[in-house]
Amino acid sequence: MKVRVECYSGYKADERPVRFFLGETCYHVLQIEDQWYGPGSSFFKVKADDENFYILRNAWGEEPSGWFLDAYRQA
Repeated sequence: MKVRVECYSGYKADERPVRFFLGETCYHVLQIEDQWYGPGSSFFKVKADDENFYILRNAWGEEPSGWFLDAYRQA
């Protein structure tokens, strides 16, 4: 599922997500639990302010590109 993500950009663009939107609902990232890289993508397991866990994927080397919600786990 494609999602809109707002990121912190330090020494590189889209360094880490700080908030994301599912429909009209905004979720703030409380903690990044894990981060890893795949071919053409970076993944972030985050804990949001609703206390649930989400895996967000930033696909930059494949089509379609952009941010996607890959997984969800209720706390």
